[in-house]
Amino acid sequence: MISEPAKEKAAVNARDLLDADTPDTVRLAVAEATALGDAALKRIGYSAEEARIIVDQLVDNSLCGYRFAGLPRILAIAGDEKTRAARAPVRIVHETPLSALIDGGNNVGYLSCYRGAEITVQKASTSGLAAVGVYNSYYSGRNAYFVEKIVRAGLVVFHVASAQPRVLPMGGTKPALGTNPICFGFPSSKGPVVFDMGTASLMWGEVMLHAHLGWPLPEGVGFDEQGHPTRDADAALKGGVVPFAGHKGYGLSFAAQALGLLAGAALARGKVQDYGFLFWAINPDLLLPGGEFPQQMTELVTSIKATPRQPGVDEIRVPSERAYRERERRRKEGIVLERKVVESLRAL
Repeated sequence: MISEPAKEKAAVNARDLLDADTPDTVRLAVAEATALGDAALKRIGYSAEEARIIVDQLVDNSLCGYRFAGLPRILAIAGDEKTRAARAPVRIVHETPLSALIDGGNNVGYLSCYRGAEITVQKASTSGLAAVGVYNSYYSGRNAYFVEKIVRAGLVVFHVASAQPRVLPMGGTKPALGTNPICFGFPSSKGPVVFDMGTASLMWGEVMLHAHLGWPLPEGVGFDEQGHPTRDADAALKGGVVPFAGHKGYGLSFAAQALGLLAGAALARGKVQDYGFLFWAINPDLLLPGGEFPQQMTELVTSIKATPRQPGVDEIRVPSERAYRERERRRKEGIVLERKVVESLRAL
């Protein structure tokens, strides 16, 4: 069994590798990365405003240390058949003071869920509660990006995304679930606290990036189209990956797929295994009218971080702390991208 200090050291080494300058990488300032992504998105048909919304998340994802969720996602967007299909404006198709069901118009989720997050803030800020679903969309990116924006409005948030089959159920040989991330967000007196996780052992964007760069997958994660284990990312793209943590991850993935139905996942194409994006938000003052929740969250974080540490552990972190810290560092140091990704974006 690997000790916790060893895991911590491995995580630090992984971050060092993420930012390593090599002959195969390019370091870009934030403005340069933004310009690269903006130009690529416009060349594949997005307006200036659409490109701005999409690239803002992609660059932030890179700043927070999620390389696969950064500018490489433009290559996935460009290659998806939905991107080449007709699009319609994002619109509300059913609404109450507390809820909204949104037809994404076959727009990429970076745009439709951005609008969904805006509506979530509007409704929860006015009524105290909000339930917003988005369907007829795809690829929403990193859940934490939307949740952080909602939390900054003083709201507690739960956000879940279902998707088309990419993940094998326990004992299965074919995909039946999406990678299905879930995310929680809480306001504190020192800023948002966000926990974001995928229920798959490896997010699909990571599989696609491994395939593009010719990198092998970790052992025991990928399966080919016959259901056989593989480390070949190209083979896994035709098959799938497994849930994280065995039956626990499988159960969470199943729940996320079911909640996607509540967001309208089956309305676009009549398939219950499809994309659905659900936002639930609450003003904490509904339950704690004295407004004490943000300070209590800060006290909770402080108490957890003050826990006595095991030998070799420098710090106890809470969710989102690493990402925020690395975001500030990379704003100064720049973002490292694979040279092949940069060349591919310029060649779109």
